[in-house]
Amino acid sequence: MRRSLIAVALLLLAPLATAQVYKWTDASGTVHYSEAPPAQGTRFEKVTTTGTAQPLAPPPTSETAGAREAPAQPAQPVADTPENRASLCTTLKSNISALQGGGPVVMQQNGKSVALDDAQRKQQVASAQAQYDQFCQQAR
Repeated sequence: MRRSLIAVALLLLAPLATAQVYKWTDASGTVHYSEAPPAQGTRFEKVTTTGTAQPLAPPPTSETAGAREAPAQPAQPVADTPENRASLCTTLKSNISALQGGGPVVMQQNGKSVALDDAQRKQQVASAQAQYDQFCQQAR
């Protein structure tokens, strides 16, 4: 019953969302959603309001489908520039605001979309706030 209520709420709110949403995974495997793009150099997807995501690259053609894929490269560290730090701080503030809001928050866990419960929300708020305190307090 609770899942169906969350699904209905998300379906009703989806057409109202007019902002672009960005989705990315950080180095610890946490999936983030934000209206602001992540720091430069971070791989992300643009999520449409229909619930589908635009892929980072076009699907492979029949010529390349049979070719072996190269193993994924580990994420490269992002340079600590004022622009990247400002982008990170903006994203963290946006995430904290969304987590503290009243609407449902959905994250990817093990390849599945899962709505956060109150305890998970508090944990994510604490994590985002700790990152904000660490990286953004001196920027004030």
